[in-house]
Amino acid sequence: MKRNPRKLKWTKAFRKSVGKEMTVDSTLTFAARRNIPVRYNRDLVSTTLKAMQRVSEIKAKRERVFYKNRMAGNKEREKAANKRLVADNEHLLPRIRGSEKLVAGVEEPLELEAMEMLAQKDKSKKRVKQRMVVGGGVQDEMDVD
Repeated sequence: MKRNPRKLKWTKAFRKSVGKEMTVDSTLTFAARRNIPVRYNRDLVSTTLKAMQRVSEIKAKRERVFYKNRMAGNKEREKAANKRLVADNEHLLPRIRGSEKLVAGVEEPLELEAMEMLAQKDKSKKRVKQRMVVGGGVQDEMDVD
């Protein structure tokens, strides 16, 4: 069965057409076959092997740079997509009850008040209890020893 190679995701033609593969690079021309028979020469073979290693190093480096450039804006795009997803499906998120909002809003001042009350406790030897009331704010009760 004949198929268009640009439509099959695993082919080089697809990857090049979508921009996932390097298309214009001088290192790619070295991989092309040459059908010119050359008489065996030890020096020529050694220099060819050295050149092949160097070309493969350069090609690997350029591929890494190409990949980094291609993936450069992914973090921002992913963050924007996540924000869009949360905004579109906000109705699915759990709602915060009023009493939980009060607790979340009152927690910080309670910590400051608790620190002040500990300082006063040493001075006056009085015990102070705090209770959270669901409908209102903080209610203080004082026990005198």
